[in-house]
Amino acid sequence: MKAKFSLFLFLISFFVFAQVEEKKLDELIQNTLKTFDVPGISVGVVKDGKVIYSKGFGVRSLTSKEKMTDETLVGIASNSKGFTGTALAILADEGKLNFDDKVTKYIPEFQMYDPYVTQNVTIKDLITHRAGLGLGQGDLMFFPEGGSLSVNDIIHNVRYLKPENPFRTTLDYNNIMFIVAGEVIHRVSGLSWAEFIEQRILKPVGMTSSFGSYNRAKASNVSNIIEAHAPVDGKAIAVPHDWNETANAAGGIISNVKDMTTWAEFLMNGFTTKDGKKLVSDKQIQQLWNLQISTPVALKNPYDSNFGGYGLGWFLTDVKGHKQVYHTGGLIGTVTQFTLIPDMKLGIVVLTNQQSGAAFSTITNTIKDSYLSMPEKDWLKTYGDRMAKVNADYAKDKKEIFAKSENFKKDKNCQIKNDQITGTYNDPWFGDVTISQDGKNLRFASKNSPRLKGELLPYSPNVMIVKWDDRSYDADAFVNFDLDENGKATGMKLKPISDVTDFSFDFEDLDLVKKN
Repeated sequence: MKAKFSLFLFLISFFVFAQVEEKKLDELIQNTLKTFDVPGISVGVVKDGKVIYSKGFGVRSLTSKEKMTDETLVGIASNSKGFTGTALAILADEGKLNFDDKVTKYIPEFQMYDPYVTQNVTIKDLITHRAGLGLGQGDLMFFPEGGSLSVNDIIHNVRYLKPENPFRTTLDYNNIMFIVAGEVIHRVSGLSWAEFIEQRILKPVGMTSSFGSYNRAKASNVSNIIEAHAPVDGKAIAVPHDWNETANAAGGIISNVKDMTTWAEFLMNGFTTKDGKKLVSDKQIQQLWNLQISTPVALKNPYDSNFGGYGLGWFLTDVKGHKQVYHTGGLIGTVTQFTLIPDMKLGIVVLTNQQSGAAFSTITNTIKDSYLSMPEKDWLKTYGDRMAKVNADYAKDKKEIFAKSENFKKDKNCQIKNDQITGTYNDPWFGDVTISQDGKNLRFASKNSPRLKGELLPYSPNVMIVKWDDRSYDADAFVNFDLDENGKATGMKLKPISDVTDFSFDFEDLDLVKKN
């Protein structure tokens, strides 16, 4: 009887403890919403094969004010890359391809800038960010949404992207190579990437509410889905959904916390479904979750990490002696984070409808620290103070840049003349850009990316600022005109006015040459 009474007291204590911890997490998430001006966040935690936390907070839309729940669909963005790696592993298990196969075996027309790389780049190189392309290089071919280039156009244009680093030497995060990998899946399986993901992964795993792409979700008339939100003039507002269907293999999946915790359980259960079907062999899992290319780790860091890098569709590191498999995802107006510590059977999912990475890091790190028995750290204050400074510094720099532009407007004699720069410019991978006169104003417009348009403002004798019409981009850029001996423009180059600009605004890789 005494033993039973002790067990009863233990269970009561555990229940009270669980309630306290859940309440603390609820409060943290509510405070995170306020601190980083995020309309809605959903969070899930898996431990030892059970979902122990699954909730939504705030609203899924500032327009409708409808509640965010753990069933609210969100674009998980680059967290889709792990699905691309898994899809290739399934095909490898079926003997239909090998990770070390040359890409040209499946896409004969594929070329990179360097003929040697063309002949040697493998499927594994595509999904490890080590093919030599730079951070976000080429993203403007699909980003922002609304571009006219097809997957085949993008694959053709890769040959014009001059590599930033030697082949297989560095980890430079790149989406374009994942688009190529998605086309490999299409040509081998006969299914589109989204169809393959839905039929061969989402359905068997039990992710019944998820879709392989935004368009497929909308075609199903789903209603519980977020609006994207981005800060404009310091306040979050609703903005258009942003993801081009051509880039699904890099970030197209639409899911929710309930399904993503199911995904976490599946992965930590040896890629085995709830009905006992193993979708990926241990041989292929080893490849997916083994370090394929490394990246430097700070000598002193909060988790005593000794290594970092990328597997096949996954970031890898160690935290307090435990291997961590993780990824993040970001679109204009939404960011997500997915974290696994497999030997602890711990999975953490954070989905948001605003683009503050500090928000998901605050929540993930706090949960992770509690399971790693680390001293309590106020991540909310750490990230809150950091972002307040970053935003203040950026606002100050931006104000000074536009003030300089206003002052320079007064000096008409030093300004570049409209007829020196108007016309059409071309970059071989991005296409045509026009500089045209609209009344007294000059306009910048991209042919293949029609949402990338804005007004040109004078800044210095041969430099202007393009101020994008869509203010949620936060990506205004300097436009530096090359002039010939007669003062006529021969070309132009772009550079973001701030380091805050998302790397997918790949302006610095453009080399626009005047056509007429």
